[in-house]
Amino acid sequence: MPNVYDAIIIGGGHNGLTAGAYFARDGARTVVLEARNKTGGAADTSAPFSDHPDIKVTTYSYVMSLMPPTIIRELQLKRHGYDVTPFGPYFQAYPDGRAVTVYADDAAKSYDSIAEFSKKDADTLPEWEEWLKGVADVLGPMLLSVPPKVGSMHPMDVLATVQTAWKARKLGVRGVADVTKLFSMSVTDLLNNWFESDAMKGMLAVNGVIGTWAGPDEPGTAYVMLHHSIGDVGDGHLGSWGYQQGGMGGVSDSIRRSAESFGCEIRTDARVKKILVRGGRAVGVVLENGEELRAPVLVSCVHPQIAFLELVDRYELPPDFVWDIERWKTRSGVVKINVALSELPDFIAMPGKNQQDHHTGSVELCFSTEYAERAFQDAHMDRKAAERPFVDGTIPTTLDRQLAPEGVHIFSMFSQWCPDDWNKEPHRDELEAYADRVIDIYTELAPNFKGAVIDRQVIGPYDMEQDLGLIGGNIFHGELSVDQLFHMRPAPGYADYRTPIRGLYHGSSATHAGGGVNGIPGWQAFRQAKKDRILAKKK
Repeated sequence: MPNVYDAIIIGGGHNGLTAGAYFARDGARTVVLEARNKTGGAADTSAPFSDHPDIKVTTYSYVMSLMPPTIIRELQLKRHGYDVTPFGPYFQAYPDGRAVTVYADDAAKSYDSIAEFSKKDADTLPEWEEWLKGVADVLGPMLLSVPPKVGSMHPMDVLATVQTAWKARKLGVRGVADVTKLFSMSVTDLLNNWFESDAMKGMLAVNGVIGTWAGPDEPGTAYVMLHHSIGDVGDGHLGSWGYQQGGMGGVSDSIRRSAESFGCEIRTDARVKKILVRGGRAVGVVLENGEELRAPVLVSCVHPQIAFLELVDRYELPPDFVWDIERWKTRSGVVKINVALSELPDFIAMPGKNQQDHHTGSVELCFSTEYAERAFQDAHMDRKAAERPFVDGTIPTTLDRQLAPEGVHIFSMFSQWCPDDWNKEPHRDELEAYADRVIDIYTELAPNFKGAVIDRQVIGPYDMEQDLGLIGGNIFHGELSVDQLFHMRPAPGYADYRTPIRGLYHGSSATHAGGGVNGIPGWQAFRQAKKDRILAKKK
């Protein structure tokens, strides 16, 4: 029958496409249902400028990292267009004409640059990187593990908890203390323990607050920094990031092509209205147009508050699970600004419009931890958009010439903060004024910046919620705070990609390892479903 499948995947973002590809690769008749008219979710490339249709931007997510080589290899993503180029150094210019530049592959140049601000910090950086690598070497593989049901007395759950604790033995007494600090400390306090200059602390703090409703002084932001420092793009450098050729939509397209090559059916404009449950088991879905599809296995890759509070009747779920999902923290103050430029920024600190190393990596706007904290407090306490926002900026067209014509560049700005209730209204005028301030600050550092702007796109939390289903505008489907990590993600007892409803699995970024474009949640949901089906056959 045409509407009977082995597996139905709800949501065609990169995790949903990954789950669909794995089910189809395993021989299951699989369909991925996407509400929008295109797949990819936040990993998207678009042409937003009506007057310049030949200029494309990487719309929401903007750089690639953290995807395990296993997924890339098993889904043959490189054959289907996955092509990531590691990007250049971290760069922060200052109004006084100085700049700090940290290279992944040139320790001597990094040392000389940092020493302009602090010789002590230049000496400390290799020790810092070695310490961070030691912690990441242990915690990194845990991104590929299934969290145990901590507190459960079932023998298998106790065993899984003990096995997880046993893996951490490699850290030793000192290492466990270091990990405890990462989970409990603010990134400001952590960096204060290592560095003395605002230049180094401001640059490194950015990774501790990206996508987070918390300033750098907030406990737990040290872990967020680690989360963004674990992955690489296959070049062996800790925390290395890269540009997908053709923008981030190319990543989603490669996974979609992989899924289709295995026989997966992809439907767009197919919004799910309801998940059908019979006798405690998921049996199918009803689409918005009234069409019904049936399958013994369903995987939801949409935000948990949509999946469990809108698509499922609440009486089908345990009250404590509903309570947890209702209180799932999914705030955001993110504003994405995509700017088309007629020329590269000519920084006072590094003169020249010709392409140089500092144009090819992160072009930051975060002068100190105090600068970032003030931006957060503007939004959090004063309930206004930051007067001087922080920005994690990149210019992908320096290494990816598929996005724009020769001579034109895209400056992709991931910025924060606006108030966390701006997901309820567009706040268009305020967002445009916010973008003006960002451009003005960059112009203080590179006087040609403002005059080089051809066009721009400003995307706020309201847009992200309405267009992508990112409740609150949160790019991680839920905050990466200490109380929402590992076995708590997205609810105690349900961090193993299963849900209270048999046959319904959860593979969105709200599960463990979610946060970033990595495909792990979709892959894990498939593995758990396959494991359960094998056990069922044995019985």
